Amino acid sequence: MATGKKPAHDAAKLLADKKTPAKVKEIAASDLAQAKKKKTPPKK
Repeated sequence: MATGKKPAHDAAKLLADKKTPAKVKEIAASDLAQAKKKKTPPKK
């Protein structure tokens, strides 16, 4: 199951914060990697 927009946003905030412990960043990075990607329209 892919991570939704809000949890992905929260994970990105955790990764950007220098005070976040390494283990939490590891989990946040995993969560962010599973986030739903925006579909870009095909080029013409």
